Parts: sequence; C-alpha cells; structure tokens
Amino acid sequence: MTHPQVVRVYSTYQDPDYESPWQNVAPRGSTGSGVIVGPRQILTGAHVVANATFVQVQKQSDPTKVTARVLAVSHDADLALLHVDEAAFARGIRPAVIGDLPRLRDAVQVVGYPIGGEEVSITEGVVSRIEVQRYEHSQRHLLAVTVDAAINEGNSGGPVFARGKVVGIAFQALPEAENIGEMVPAPILRRFLDGVAKEKDPHVPGLGITTQPLENPALRAHLGMAKHDSGVLITAVQFGSSAWGILQKGDVLCQLDGLRIADNGTVRYRGQFRCQFDAVIGDHHVGDSLRAKILRGGKAVSVTMTMQRMAWLVPRTEFDRRPMWFLFGGLVFQRLTAEFLRIWGEQWWDKAPKELLHLYYSGLRRPEQQEIVVLAQVLADAVNVGYEAFHNDVVVAVNGHAPVDMADFVRRIDAARGEVVLELSSGAKVLLDADAAHAAERRILSRYHVPSDRSTDLPRAKRAPSGKRRARR
Repeated sequence: MTHPQVVRVYSTYQDPDYESPWQNVAPRGSTGSGVIVGPRQILTGAHVVANATFVQVQKQSDPTKVTARVLAVSHDADLALLHVDEAAFARGIRPAVIGDLPRLRDAVQVVGYPIGGEEVSITEGVVSRIEVQRYEHSQRHLLAVTVDAAINEGNSGGPVFARGKVVGIAFQALPEAENIGEMVPAPILRRFLDGVAKEKDPHVPGLGITTQPLENPALRAHLGMAKHDSGVLITAVQFGSSAWGILQKGDVLCQLDGLRIADNGTVRYRGQFRCQFDAVIGDHHVGDSLRAKILRGGKAVSVTMTMQRMAWLVPRTEFDRRPMWFLFGGLVFQRLTAEFLRIWGEQWWDKAPKELLHLYYSGLRRPEQQEIVVLAQVLADAVNVGYEAFHNDVVVAVNGHAPVDMADFVRRIDAARGEVVLELSSGAKVLLDADAAHAAERRILSRYHVPSDRSTDLPRAKRAPSGKRRARR
C-alpha cells in the first residue's frame, strides 16, 4: 500500500445564510483528503471541514467510515487537526513525519482522493516557486509553495511528500494555470501542530500595518534615509493589532525578526528565498515577541511587539460561527464581513457595492470605529413604509452618535426613547419611533419567521416602559 497514512475525509457542513442571517442554508456534503500525523490524529485543510456538522474519515481500500471531530483549526493558515474516535483506526500505520521547507526543483508527490475515483491518487511534479501568496480561504498573505502537479477537487487537505516526508498540505489550485497548485509549507504545518500541542491560540498573528515600497529616491531623501538604509513606509496601523501603539504612520520598517527588508518589501527568507516580509509572520504564534527596527524622523529605533490576532475593520474569516445580526422595526442590520460580501456571488469583489468593497480593502480600524454596521435589508411593514430602498447602506450615526461596533449600535438602539434617527452613508435618513418599532416587533418576527430580534452574541438590555410611571400609594 502506497502512503497508507493518507485518508479520505467526508464532511457534512451547513453554511450560514447571510441573506437571512437567523438561519442556515441546507446541509451539504464534500470530500477531501488528509494525512495521519499522530495517534488518532489527522491533518487536513481548514476549508475541508469549515462549518462542519459531521465528519468521517476512511482509510485506503477500506469501505468503513469512522467518525472524527475537529480538534483544532487555523482558518488563517487553512489547516485543521482531526481526532478519530475509534482507537484502532490507525493501528499498524506509522504516522507521517513532517519534513522541512523543500528546495526549488525538488521532486514532490501530491497524494489524495480527487473526485472521480475511489482509490488514492498520486501526481508527481517539482517545486517551481516559494513565495508569499494569498490564501483563498482566509484572504491572508502567507508563505506558500507552488508545485507543477495537479491539485484537483478532493485532493485538497492531502499531503505533499518529498523524500518520504510531508513537506506541505495541498490547499488550492491556480485557476488560470494547468496542473499547477499550491501547498501550505512545512514551517507553517510545524507552527500549527506545535501550537496545538502547547494549547496556543491557533490564529496566525498579524502586524496590522499597511505599507508602500520605498524605491523612489526623492521619497527616500524626504524620509531621511541614508544610502545604506532600506525598508518600507508604514502608511496605516490598525487599532488592536500587534503594531498598535508601537509602530506609527510615517515610520520606515527596516528589519523584522532580524531580517533586512528591501525597498520593495521583500526579505531573504531562510537565507534562500526572496519573498514579501509577510513570510516572517507565519513562523510565530499569538503571544510571541517580535523584534523590529524602524526609522522614525530619520533616527534608528529598535522596538519589540507582542503578536496579536489580525485586527481588520472588515473581518476576513467568519467560519464556524453564526452571523451577528439585529432587527429593529423590520430593519435588519449586520456587520460588514467578507462572508457578507459573498452574497454577491463568486465574483463578489467585482459585483458588491463599491463603498463596501472600499471599506473591505482600505478601511482603517480605529478606536472610535472598530466594525462597520450595514442596514442589510428591510422586512416590509407599516412601521417602515418608505424605507424599502435603503439596503446595503452603511450606518453612519444613531441619533447623532457614530457606532463604535455592532454591540455599541445595539445598545444605543435599546436605550433610545422617542425618535430614532439613523444617518446612512448615502446621505439618507431613516426615522422610526422607538415605541412603534418595538410594538411592531412581534408581528414582524411572526410574519417573516424570525426567531428573535438579534443574534445570541449581542447584548440584550431590559427596556424600561415608556411614559410616566404611576406613583405607588
């Protein structure tokens, strides 16, 4: 049997319905691949088991499917570790060994279960590129290895072998290329498995900065850079990120983790590969310390950051959790997230409203604005007549106050008495009487079969009765 550690993964999953966020879409099934890496432990791709409700695994040439559960998942790195319930499942099978980062032109074998067959498939190729790539599942830019071997549907989550060891997990194919795919490389696999063993946060941390290259001589001179200086200009820092309070807009980031950053934003990773400095981030856990050198006002400064989860104004990954939503007077509000944008279909980045896309790509998370609240839709009722056209519009203010996040928005609505005035980014105003909106709540929930006026992760305040109370005698 060739590579007996390789298994097929069956996943039943149920995605949230962001058009009706109080419910899910119908359950669906998919298959992927995985590899046994420890006693009753299987490494696979996070996208293989995202939003999973039931998972099974199957060994080669064995018709029996065995129940498994997700032990740990890193959606950022598109990796998941499964635990098999049956103790005898991997008996007699030696777990695969995680290798190291392969070299260019190394021969590799992609092993898995592509659709169209029942037996394990092996495709051979070579490593053609090692650099930072965008992970489709998480939209993160992390180190990836490109191989000129086919990665077809069903292969995802399966191992890539070189010299008998696992050097990567297949996670995506290049849609415009033939027989070219990408794998999560061994250093990121090791970081993930080490973090699980030590019970660390599985998220890949992020600096939370926006940068621009410094190849223009005039700009370099303006920033006080000497001839031997190199780096990138920090143009924004996200609130709540690793860099917040340490790095500043206008700083020049020169070194990261001891690696010199070139003017085009690249480093010499592991002394061999020229790639974007984001590659350094994938070697660290949340909570690690990361050293950096910057130029601030023309003077060299050394700083140390404690690595935090990536903080976005518009969250990129919302898997394995329900949408956050709130209903008031038939108006349905949601946070702006990447998953919300996907309601515009496979080409959401071209079809979604331009304002929402601008916030996704360029929005800056600040202390006073940590999430974007969107009036997503209007459930027609007498109380909201005339507001039917106002949907997919950003809420700018509630009674003159800009909401910090969704929870703050809900607290302001709950506390409101009399008129509630919502200002939208389109310039429109929506005004509802708080008492009338609350009175309409029961009939709106019943009419549209909505179970509650908010998701369970939002605060629920007791509303005091309106009007004057009668004095007790």
